[in-house]
Amino acid sequence: MTGADGAAIAAAPISWGVCEVPGWGRMLPPERVLAEMAGLGLRATELGAVGYLPQEPAALRALLGEHGLALAAAFVPLVLHEPAADAALAAAEAQAALLAAAGADVFMVAVVATLDWGPRVPLDDAAWERLARHLGAVRDVVEGQHGLTCALHPHVGTLVETAADVERTLELTDVGWCLDTGHLFIGGVDPAAFAREHAGRIVHVHLKDVDGDVAARLSAGGLSLMEAVQAGLFRPLGTGDAHVAATLDALVAGGYDGWLVLEQDTAITGDEPSAGEGPVHAVRASLDFVRAHAGAAR
Repeated sequence: MTGADGAAIAAAPISWGVCEVPGWGRMLPPERVLAEMAGLGLRATELGAVGYLPQEPAALRALLGEHGLALAAAFVPLVLHEPAADAALAAAEAQAALLAAAGADVFMVAVVATLDWGPRVPLDDAAWERLARHLGAVRDVVEGQHGLTCALHPHVGTLVETAADVERTLELTDVGWCLDTGHLFIGGVDPAAFAREHAGRIVHVHLKDVDGDVAARLSAGGLSLMEAVQAGLFRPLGTGDAHVAATLDALVAGGYDGWLVLEQDTAITGDEPSAGEGPVHAVRASLDFVRAHAGAAR
């Protein structure tokens, strides 16, 4: 990782519509997605949907290596608010072992209510304390045993979604954070302000821009996350309302030197686009925006 000047920009398969949620949309084949990433000059990717890329380290390294790509990180949903965390810790151990063997840097945790992404549940003080304690135990496994960086990822539909959730988790834990411009914005947090106020906590960054009108419909319960994505919730960087430029300025000012991951959740609901068409255009526009803006800010 070499800094927020554009040299540490990575991709994510979900920018090409790759998501394991049933009904999300068409998943383009890995060879095409990885080739298009490489064609844009990107040199790393996140792991993406479970099972989309190989789950065996040597096979994963070989496939990525064919396209000149490294593995930057992976997103791991875990249940951490329940009294017992044995299953979560075992899952974290298995995924961290894969990531470390495959050469990744970052292990992102999304704190879900259930592993099938059931609806959010209210947490009392005891549940919040368990969440914080178990998150610390996950961090110990990920960082202490496997040498990865652990990052908490705020996300719509998880137990760390709203501004109140974010504030409570910041107070109760000292784990690092994935600053996701889109999910923070949707949850009511200004990502640029987060970058300024919590620079020391940020260890990973997801960049996505947001259509504020669609986000308002999502927050009001008029759309599910999948429906919102299919309605154009996430926009090419610089064309939405999530203060991405100001966030990049704040990251540069704060000395952030980790990955900047282009991760605009996309859904392909029609026919498979022809080679060189489809999501790659939005990713190219976002990549140009980050390279130009982050470089100018430095």
